[in-house]
Amino acid sequence: MAQKATIYKVELSVSDMDRHYYETHKLTVAKHPSETDERLMVRLLAFALNAHEQLELTKGLSTDDEPDIWQKSLSDELELWVALGLPSEKVVRQSCGKASKVIVYCYGGRTADVWWEKIKNSTTRFDNLSVINFSEDDTRELEKLASRGMKLQVNIQDGDVMVSADDGIVYVTPIKLKDSA
Repeated sequence: MAQKATIYKVELSVSDMDRHYYETHKLTVAKHPSETDERLMVRLLAFALNAHEQLELTKGLSTDDEPDIWQKSLSDELELWVALGLPSEKVVRQSCGKASKVIVYCYGGRTADVWWEKIKNSTTRFDNLSVINFSEDDTRELEKLASRGMKLQVNIQDGDVMVSADDGIVYVTPIKLKDSA
């Protein structure tokens, strides 16, 4: 029997001093049965880093032809494609062809480092691709904040991120491996 997704209710307040974006998003997040709390929190962090009134969480793990997060224009054109984890070179190539801007947020420590070494030379031709790594220590700390009903405050300043919840505060330093042109 197939397991059902677990529903998380999230109030995500974003204060992004770098982009001058200050909003609160009320999100209902379906956590796929195979998704870890760590990945769920990385997904929420990626949402906060790109927060916009038209940004949406997608079906994510349950579909192969959608990113984890996307932003579409009012005319339904893909403006932003956000992928998590360690996508294959083929997925990165296809994503860059579908959207104006693609961001891959990788994590997982040594595994992410090995993935990047393997894929980085084949990504140089994609001017619309950014790759950002989160350290294993940062994502493990984020994981501890996960709960079914979350009130998260994300403050972004000078590229550094502070995520706070009732249970504590986590400081995250995103590492840019590749920046879009």
